[in-house]
Amino acid sequence: MTAGYRSPIASGLAGVCPRCGQGKLLMGFLKPAPACSNCGLDFHSEETGDGPIAFVILIWGAIVMGVAFWVEFTLNPPYWLFVVLLIPITLGGGALLMRPAKTVLMALQLHHRAGSGDANGNNR
Repeated sequence: MTAGYRSPIASGLAGVCPRCGQGKLLMGFLKPAPACSNCGLDFHSEETGDGPIAFVILIWGAIVMGVAFWVEFTLNPPYWLFVVLLIPITLGGGALLMRPAKTVLMALQLHHRAGSGDANGNNR
């Protein structure tokens, strides 16, 4: 590794610029910052859209449903307990995972210079 190398995954999990490690990738909960406030790296071309959020919803939903089925068939709790527990766990866990998923994908795109592409597969 060279001096000053920053892991894009570590930078993404910290929510900071993968180049300098100072500026924030997001302003607000899920809105990307236009550029790094410290080094000026442009974040606008690396918009991830809703891709990471879709993965979080699908993966977290599968985990929660797997646990729900296991609990239902092994413990047979009352249905009101599912409503009281599973709704906050599903929504809260999904919300907690969305931000790091988005920042890690942004940092990986910035690290690999994977800009948005056109219909022919060329980066713009």
